[in-house]
Amino acid sequence: MPARADGLRLATWNAELTRFGPGLLLRSLSGTKDPQAAAAVTVIGALDADVLLITGIDFDARGQAAQALADRLAKAGHPYPYTLALRPNTGIATGLDLDDNGKRGEARDSQGFGRFAGQAGMAVLSRLPILADQAQDYSAFLWRDLPGTLMPPDTPPEVAAAQRLSTSGHWAVPVRLPDGRALTLLAWHATPPVFDGPEDRNGRRNHDEAAFWLHLLAGDLPFAAPQPPYALLGQSNLDPADGEGLPAALVALLASPRLQDPSPRGTNPRSDAGQYGDPDLDTALYDGIGGLRVEVILPSPDLTVTASGILWPPDDDPLSPALQAASHHRPVWVDLQP
Repeated sequence: MPARADGLRLATWNAELTRFGPGLLLRSLSGTKDPQAAAAVTVIGALDADVLLITGIDFDARGQAAQALADRLAKAGHPYPYTLALRPNTGIATGLDLDDNGKRGEARDSQGFGRFAGQAGMAVLSRLPILADQAQDYSAFLWRDLPGTLMPPDTPPEVAAAQRLSTSGHWAVPVRLPDGRALTLLAWHATPPVFDGPEDRNGRRNHDEAAFWLHLLAGDLPFAAPQPPYALLGQSNLDPADGEGLPAALVALLASPRLQDPSPRGTNPRSDAGQYGDPDLDTALYDGIGGLRVEVILPSPDLTVTASGILWPPDDDPLSPALQAASHHRPVWVDLQP
């Protein structure tokens, strides 16, 4: 891991801190018997980010799981005094049969796939003060209301009237910089563009979850456009060059003049047949698919990027076992001079 120069390190990582029932993650993080949780703590410590967006972390109303993770990190010598976890759409019941299989109340019938309310949400851990009272949560925005929406045209009216766009969430979270200014984190975790049928519902939704940011930055949504400095970060769940999905909106984000793409690189040792993207840009490794770039950090153009990378060391690196034990994903980081 390169040493961090003076400045600010932003990072995002799907730590796969999700379990199969409510309260189980808190138990894992509060004890010492869960090797995956211990591996995640090791990785976050090595990452040494000032501000970290974690995706794939279970939510609870009191924020106990996120705080338990911060407590573990503090005991390991990596304190994060500020945490924020807003309620995700995952697992929120709709009362509708969203997957049209004749059954209601299943995980696929929630606003975002979830076996329980809050499964696989997001959390911000920060060494800088989080301005929680100024945070904006766009996660209740309806999919049908996005300009140019790709919602399937045969969506029943009762579904269209209830279905939110965000799978997990779309947030704008300001943190206080040392000079007194605020840096706004534009955070999201989109649905994977698979696990559906020929209607391509998840593929369309994944596209529109990225397109939301294009419209927000352009000022054509019923929300104020964010003012720089800001950084868009999180899990697109889509590779701009490889894998399944509709990449047009993501490609537009990567090329947007309102953002900059530092193209963080790691050392993914493999090259997958049939893929076109640079494997050094991959941020996750999936069985049967290979490496994909499914996480991004895109700062506003006024921010100076001094370094960037993906925490993906060679297999013989001492950190590699913890990374492999913790998650299929690798942390992405960007160093900034605000």
